[in-house]
Amino acid sequence: MSPKNMCDLRSTCHFTWDLNPGRSKLFRVRDKLEDIGTEEGNSWLGHIYNLRGYIQYKLGFTEDSQSLFNQATEALRLTRGAEEGPWLVVNYGNLAWLHHHLGKQEESQAYLSKVDALMKKYPSPSQDELHPEIYAEKAWTLMKFSTDQKLQAADYFERAIRMQPDMVEWNTSRVLALESASYNEGPEADILQKLRIAKEQDPENLYLAAKYLEQRGKKGESIEEEARELGRQVLINPVSKTMYLLWKKHPDVRYLKSCVALCYKWIYFRDIGQEVMDRSRIERALSLHEEVISLYPQSSLVKKIDLAKMYINSKYSQAKADQIFQELLESDLEPADKQMLYTNYAYHLFFHLNDSDRATQYHMRAAEIPHESSFRERSIRVLTQIRDRKKDRMCREVEKFLSNLQKPQCF
Repeated sequence: MSPKNMCDLRSTCHFTWDLNPGRSKLFRVRDKLEDIGTEEGNSWLGHIYNLRGYIQYKLGFTEDSQSLFNQATEALRLTRGAEEGPWLVVNYGNLAWLHHHLGKQEESQAYLSKVDALMKKYPSPSQDELHPEIYAEKAWTLMKFSTDQKLQAADYFERAIRMQPDMVEWNTSRVLALESASYNEGPEADILQKLRIAKEQDPENLYLAAKYLEQRGKKGESIEEEARELGRQVLINPVSKTMYLLWKKHPDVRYLKSCVALCYKWIYFRDIGQEVMDRSRIERALSLHEEVISLYPQSSLVKKIDLAKMYINSKYSQAKADQIFQELLESDLEPADKQMLYTNYAYHLFFHLNDSDRATQYHMRAAEIPHESSFRERSIRVLTQIRDRKKDRMCREVEKFLSNLQKPQCF
């Protein structure tokens, strides 16, 4: 593929979107996509196969990658009800890059020609922007890849909708991205209005309906009756109750087991503080988490930290919690994962082991990793409080640390 031809593919597929996460993030996203399933009727099915294909390539599984890209081609044709269209540009771009990297230049050029033909036949409505189908798939990909890029994803969806306003699922995803980003960036003043309009346009989307009710509840509105009605709809179009029933029938399906484990975790933490906790329920929650971790061997860091917290709060095995943390601290983790671990471990040291000095040290270790995240922000917030109170014996050290702290860089 010549330099000019490579430029022609700029910004048109996953290989050109600067998606450079570490292997641990790739495994987490891969597992999440595999758990979504590939049932017909999912409007994002082609996008799922496309992203899975790219991830498998990045992980070194090129045969799987090509098979998944080919499945994406068929899924896109099926969901759009046509043999060709602009929705295939990203897919053909992926196949062009894949064959280029495999040294199959003739096949690569063939797909590149298909991309060129589609872009000429279906030009973008705006001369200075990508085609809306490309913006939409890029936005969807960012939503799956990063919690920190939800606003960017919403912007891409907005650009796509501006040029092609009839795609209901794009607007739903845009609003959900904005709603999700509001937790980190601060709520938009009109997010409730956006959710209401999106719900009217996409009335069958129960997740969207739940988010709308949640935002109304935060505003102080009475939503009890509507929440009960939504609950009845969920049971008709089952998610929670049926997950448990399906798991009883199919106990080896890892996604169903992980859903049940999550439900047990919620119940477990809800019941903390009660004078008498159901021991059998605690033991079931712990054993389920152990099982789920074994089913996600390459993407279970968060689950392991959750398990450690559960052991701590159960008061049955402080030693087990310490063992989990020590094994994680000694493991080979990528910077962003180390940061998350250090912040969580710092809280454990402070609240459960009464070791404020080591807790402060781990907050500093988390903060000095040049990666912007909620964990870094939390550790910096704790360190700032230590500095401002001027009572901790590490106050001077913390003050010096914060004055020298560099802003995070992309890595």
